[in-house]
Order: sequence, then C-alpha cells, then structure tokens
Amino acid sequence: MTHGSDFARLSRVIQDAGLLDRRPAYYALRLSLVALAFAGGWAAFVSLGDSWWQLLVAIVLAIAFAQVALIAHDLAHRQVFRTRRASAVAGRVAGNLAVGMSYGWWMDKHTRHHANPNHEDHDPDVDPSLLVWSEDQAARAGGLSRFIAKWEAYLFFPLLTLEAWNLHVSSVRALSRLRDRRLETVLLLAHFVWYFALVFTVLPAGKAIVFVLVQKAVFGVYLGCTFAPNHKGMPVLTGADSYDYLRKQVLTSRNVRGGRFIDVLLGGLNYQIEHHLFPSMPTPNLRRAQPLVRAHCDALGISYAEAGLFESYGIALSHMHAIGAQLRAKPASEPVMR
Repeated sequence: MTHGSDFARLSRVIQDAGLLDRRPAYYALRLSLVALAFAGGWAAFVSLGDSWWQLLVAIVLAIAFAQVALIAHDLAHRQVFRTRRASAVAGRVAGNLAVGMSYGWWMDKHTRHHANPNHEDHDPDVDPSLLVWSEDQAARAGGLSRFIAKWEAYLFFPLLTLEAWNLHVSSVRALSRLRDRRLETVLLLAHFVWYFALVFTVLPAGKAIVFVLVQKAVFGVYLGCTFAPNHKGMPVLTGADSYDYLRKQVLTSRNVRGGRFIDVLLGGLNYQIEHHLFPSMPTPNLRRAQPLVRAHCDALGISYAEAGLFESYGIALSHMHAIGAQLRAKPASEPVMR
C-alpha cells in the first residue's frame, strides 16, 4: 500500500463519521456570544468614561478581539459557510472592520502555511526576518535578526506585545497586492477611524494612549499564545525532506491537551493535527476526530505529538534557546602567530 493511500483511508473514516458536516447551530451560538462580548466591551468602555479602570476593559477587549480573529480564521477555512462568497464577506467584516487585520492578506499567508507547514522555504510563519527557527536560519541571520536570535527564547513573549501592530502594518502593506484591495482598504480604514476616534473621544490623550498600548499588547500576546504551541519546536522541513500529505501535516504539528476551557481559549486550534489534516472541519468536530486520527497514526507508526498548554510553551522556548546557542557561543580564539 502506498503512502498516498494512508490519508485516503483516514479521510473515509472521518467522512463516514460525519465529521466534515457543517455545524450551523454551534457557529450561530459562538458568533452571537463573541459579538456580544465585543459589543459589550465597547459599551462598558463608553459607560465607564474617564477612568484608569479602563485598563481592565482594555484587557477584556483584547480577549474579545482575539476571539473575533479566531472566528475570522474559521471563516477563512470555510468551516462556517459553505460558499466562498459568504465566508469572504463575513471574514472581511470580522478581520478588516472589527480587528484591523486584512482578511485577504492573512488568508493568503495562512493558506501557504497550511500547504507547507514548518517548511523553511515555503511557510511564511517560519520566515527568519526577525526570529529564527532552525540552525541553518540562525547561521544565516544578520543584523537585528542575528542579535535577537541569540536571546529569542527570552524575547519571544515580550515581542508578542508588538504582534497586533505587526498585523496592522502587514495588512496595510499588503493592500496593493490584493484582488479586492478597494473593499479591503475601505474596511481597514474604517476600523482605524472608529477605533481611534472612539478611544480618544472617551478618554483624554494620556489615558487613551495607555489604553491602546495595553489593549494591543494583550491582544498580541493572546494571539501569539494561541498559535505558538502548534508548530514551534516541531521539525523544520527543507527541500531535502519529502513527505506525503498525512506525514507532512502530522509530523510538523502539535496538539495541546486540555478540556473544554482550552478548546474555547484556543479556538479549537489545540487540535492542530486534526485541523491541518482537515482544515474545513468545523471546530467542535475536531475533538471527536482526535481519537480516530491518533489511532490511525499509531497503526502506521507515525509520531503523534501532544503536550499540555504550559508544557508546549516550554518545548517551544527550549527549541528557540537551543537554536540561538551557536550564536551565543564565543568564537574560537585565533591562533597566535610566532
């Protein structure tokens, strides 16, 4: 039996179990709750007015923003709606208008990630422009990236406080390359107008600036903590590696163990292996697919990575610390000429 048929057999099991079927009731409830949290957070912000207690509201809104971004993720994978048009319309409302992240830019980036996860040459999520993810990338690093790579395990979480700004900047820079750039530009501009107008109208300048910094920092850390456990510390592939679809997705991904709370916290991305194998599978079905996928991998002798939430962070940070070791090492002393 060829390797190519290994995924086909698993896919038949998943389809027969009905795990690729839409879950409209689940998404109707989830979208309603997230929209309520988003609107409720801003209502609390307006009601509270000029107060330093607004920093607590900033944290609540950061969590709400992250949950909206996770909804946009599901929309991009067409887990919610069957048609591409409905998914794109809802995705742009959630991404561009609500949180200030270009849906088109992120979808292109994320699609390339799914096609070649953890691949040095093809996965934009392991782009060594700032952080490095392999010894080869570390050896080639220069300038600021080389300095950061030395201590990236220590700098990783502090750098996540800038991730929201990175999403905004990357979205704006990508607008000229998008197919629907006019619509995305209008929606993205509308986000920045309503967001900053609202914050600076309700709060005096000093408090407004602090509010924005806190909200963006927590938003970035939350998103980073959601995506970091999934692939960081897993094998980084190169052109020399040749895997079939099943092994490529499983061997580069890690699941995060936990109950329903972790499912909600990470938006279902704690079932990263199942999500990568079946990107269009609705989030609530990932938990049911997990034992089927694991049993299939065990039968084939394919390593199936799983860890607790904090354990997964430890694995990722240990990997980054090990990658930077060659840059922290002092160069050997030059021989003395006699």
